[in-house]
Amino acid sequence: MSDRMNKSGHPVLQMTGVSRYFVQGENQISILDDANFTLEAGETVALVAPSGTGKSTLLHLAGLLEHPDEGDVLIDGEACGGLSDDRRTAIRRSDIGFVYQFHHLLPEFTALENIMMPQLISGLSNADAKERAEQLLDYMRIGHRGSHRPSELSGGEQQRVAIARAVANAPLLLLADEPTGNLDPETAGYVFEALDALVRQSGLSTLIATHNHDLASLMNRRVTLQDGKVVEL
Repeated sequence: MSDRMNKSGHPVLQMTGVSRYFVQGENQISILDDANFTLEAGETVALVAPSGTGKSTLLHLAGLLEHPDEGDVLIDGEACGGLSDDRRTAIRRSDIGFVYQFHHLLPEFTALENIMMPQLISGLSNADAKERAEQLLDYMRIGHRGSHRPSELSGGEQQRVAIARAVANAPLLLLADEPTGNLDPETAGYVFEALDALVRQSGLSTLIATHNHDLASLMNRRVTLQDGKVVEL
């Protein structure tokens, strides 16, 4: 299973002086305040912070799903603040994979088809997309479940399909927001192991927001959010 590697020499993700706030009445409420963060090629980082501190906001900004009110986000050295929506979408499609707490699989398609979908959208042939999807399902130890629809899969199987889909286009950056938050501890353990093995084999740069300290301990670094800033743990 081959994946893209960052060869530019730039950090895969760089957030410089990023602020995000919203106005409530006459008050301005800051979520992030002049936050800085760098994720190098092949590095894995756990974002461990209480609910309500801005973890999801940070991931949305890193994934170009939101615009910062101040500062900028760079993906593989490219400043994204002033880019068109089309260019930001292209970067998300080719360079960034997302895993959420809920799997968000398409219910009318099989596990295999869900993993093929982003590859087909990117222009890969049906045969090549199917081959990679089968490889990823095997790697996640659910190759025998490829013909099943999401409703026929367990919670852990659904999330493993979601992880495989997130990396189907061999992105440079994987962002995960509480990827095992809906799973029981035993199932979460299986998903942790599969995710960790996939990240290490592929060399993905990974930022995972999690409350689970076992998962966090597998990462190269741990960071948290304090007063709107990213702080090393």
